[in-house]
Amino acid sequence: MSAEEPLLRVVRGVPTAEELAALVGAIIVRSRPAPAPAPTTTSAWARSGRPASPAGWRTAGLPH
Repeated sequence: MSAEEPLLRVVRGVPTAEELAALVGAIIVRSRPAPAPAPTTTSAWARSGRPASPAGWRTAGLPH
């Protein structure tokens, strides 16, 4: 691709400047990488119901 060659070319129709701007804006937004989702944290209430021992649920019902 040379420096004089356009990145986009209108093949049919005569778009207005606003239509071209909307198209370029949509292409720019779609080409950006999606942000990574934020890690979810477990609430203290949910953590309190989980067994703390390494054996997990197997030893949860045993007397301490």
